Amino acid sequence: MSELTHLREDGSAAMVDISEKPVVRREAIARGFIRLQPETVAAISSGGVPKGDVLAVARIAGIQAAKRTADLIPLCHQLPLTKVTVDFEIASDGVEIRAFVKTDAKTGVEMEALTAVSIAGLTIYDMCKAIDKTMVIAPIELVEKHKAAAEN
Repeated sequence: MSELTHLREDGSAAMVDISEKPVVRREAIARGFIRLQPETVAAISSGGVPKGDVLAVARIAGIQAAKRTADLIPLCHQLPLTKVTVDFEIASDGVEIRAFVKTDAKTGVEMEALTAVSIAGLTIYDMCKAIDKTMVIAPIELVEKHKAAAEN
């Protein structure tokens, strides 16, 4: 197990110093699932949710969340994101959420991808809570991350 880098010697929290790290192309993919009643899935698919286009709103919310991750998670670095996508796959029992995030930076974008999935799921929950009282968001996980020399 690696050393916990967000802790100082006295055990208090600290932001990791990344000033000596090189700028590298970094990508991360996260996914999550929101379990829904079949009627809710049908309403989302047909555009019949009273609050509007659930997946369009959830996509924008997820993208915005990725861009604001450092405002939400105290020890995350502010990153210049170069790409964020949030996509959905409708299943009979819910919606899979996938986020892809890319940057050229000194630290990775795993938290941004996970945040995008989380907030997209919460947005679906918020938009459907009047018609489905049984929704469950889980699991949310990092699928993969990559880094390579940044292109100049």
